[in-house]
Amino acid sequence: MTTTLRPTGPLRTSADGARSRPYEVCVNSRPVGTARIETVPEFGRAVGRIASLHIEAADRRRGRGTVAALAAEEVLRGWGCDQVMITVPAEATEAARMATALGYVERGRTMLKDLPADPPPLPADVTFRPVTREEYDAWRVKDAADFARSWTDRGLSPEQARAKAEDSERRFLPQGPATPHTWISRLVRDGEPIGLLWLGRHEVEPGEHSAFVYAVEVDEDQRGRGYGRALMALAERIALRAGERRIGLHVFAGNTPALRLYESLGYRTTAVSSSKRLL
Repeated sequence: MTTTLRPTGPLRTSADGARSRPYEVCVNSRPVGTARIETVPEFGRAVGRIASLHIEAADRRRGRGTVAALAAEEVLRGWGCDQVMITVPAEATEAARMATALGYVERGRTMLKDLPADPPPLPADVTFRPVTREEYDAWRVKDAADFARSWTDRGLSPEQARAKAEDSERRFLPQGPATPHTWISRLVRDGEPIGLLWLGRHEVEPGEHSAFVYAVEVDEDQRGRGYGRALMALAERIALRAGERRIGLHVFAGNTPALRLYESLGYRTTAVSSSKRLL
């Protein structure tokens, strides 16, 4: 039996050059599932994504998904991509095993937490305030560089990482600190800033928004004193005040201390993002 992808719609190209196309997964021309393939413009035009891949229950455990994923990778090669990304829901254990067998490497995970009714307390010796414009400008330069470096450390080219950093700023901070649904705060002790929190609002699941922690940073000379936990408490306080009921974040693979902190605070993994090189 032969498993193939059959287009079910036209190849669409958006104004920014991104491509996407839907497919049926077929076995000897019999539909057994669906797939959607696209490029990821925020990383540049050479990164693609298997946006969805579904095999009907009766046809699972027969290698259909594996062959369909390989066929999708071949489509992306034809589009000029040299890297492919996927996101697997945390509960999809079979899909996660298939991804590992195909050579995908975890790059990070999305985590969510249901907020309590009452905000958590802050340590007695700290308070917070909005960033000044001068603080914001200095922080954005450093944050963009650190963000791009975190992606080159995970396999992207410098050009792809820079494109991702620039796209993130355009999407999430188009008006700087005045961007709607954006809170950039300084944690302060004895009048001196010791940390920074960037909280926004993000679609963490299709059609569902929540507060989202984009950045949490403790000044280097203040680390190891529990201020990371204080910043996370501050994030919950701001989110509740804004009327949010859930809060999410993304943590890069390998950042074990941050992952353990978030788990201890009640965050749960909802999806794992992985990628592989297309040779």
